[in-house]
Amino acid sequence: MSVTSLLIPGLDDIVRDGDPKRRAEAARRITELFLLKLAGLRSDHVDLFDGILTGLIPHTEIALRADLAERLSVLGNAPRALVGQLAGDDDITIAGPLLRRSAVIDEGALIEIARSKGQGHLLAISERPKLSVDLTDVIVRRGDRDVVRRAAGNAGALFSEDGYSTLIKRAGRDGVLTLTVGRRDDLSDLQLKELLEGSIHIIRRRLLEVVKPDRQAVIKQLMSGITGVPEPVENGRDFEPAQRAILALHRAGQLDEAALFGFAKSHKYEEAVAALCAMSGVKIATLDRLIGGDRYDPILIVGKTIGLEWATVRALILLRLGPSRAPSLTDIESARLNFVKLMPSTAERVVTFWQTA
Repeated sequence: MSVTSLLIPGLDDIVRDGDPKRRAEAARRITELFLLKLAGLRSDHVDLFDGILTGLIPHTEIALRADLAERLSVLGNAPRALVGQLAGDDDITIAGPLLRRSAVIDEGALIEIARSKGQGHLLAISERPKLSVDLTDVIVRRGDRDVVRRAAGNAGALFSEDGYSTLIKRAGRDGVLTLTVGRRDDLSDLQLKELLEGSIHIIRRRLLEVVKPDRQAVIKQLMSGITGVPEPVENGRDFEPAQRAILALHRAGQLDEAALFGFAKSHKYEEAVAALCAMSGVKIATLDRLIGGDRYDPILIVGKTIGLEWATVRALILLRLGPSRAPSLTDIESARLNFVKLMPSTAERVVTFWQTA
């Protein structure tokens, strides 16, 4: 018996003119038939089902589409158009399994999804066994922290020169990413040097501990040529314990704005500055000098660059003054207005200069 004779009578009319309920029922029955017969189907039969199901599947419930996507994700002869349709679904429970592992999705479709969909889709793509440079270029440009960390930790991912430059720049604000990128076998010595230069001392030391033995010698040689390790601070403050605490937060995935706000509210100056260092990529000595100056502008600039809320910026301003001093309400309101008006692009240019200071 042929495949076509097993299909639902009147299917053409259902696809063309049927109401949503009839279409959904037809899709469910044909999907069950397709999955039952798939192992013995010829390529032309797969194409037949492909054409039918792409017209019917959008009318089915999410659970059926998610189950179908999961089962198709491991099949090398899955219907290409149907896989592409499901992989581009806005619901990540449907698209995710295919984006993670389907070998049927072509490169162009993956790149288009990476360019247009959200962080859940990007995270799923970053878990594929292999990632081309074209894909990773999009991922490191659009991905959030979790996406970029996952891609950087993917041994099957390839990165272009521009991709690595972006990774290294982002690693300057993310100690976990620094450790992840630093362990990559395809990282050149020059790129490793740039990575080390943009990281704080305690993270450099941690990287030295986790890389392979043959890479440790390279890191030691590069670190010996990087000045300011450890960085001297003019007021004699000891930031080493604070850096260790910040590294622990990095490793636990807990170094965020809430942690910084807590340090500022508790008047833990060293921890707050070390956290700002890790989040902004500006050296501790530079931050300590800027924050300890006559104006609160550096706090506004750094805060705007790393996306802090006003409440955190305000707490940092109060931290700068110390527990025994209180600013006037006029000064605080002036600072708030300046923070609101400050353009992120302007702040980023200033911070970029500070990062090289």
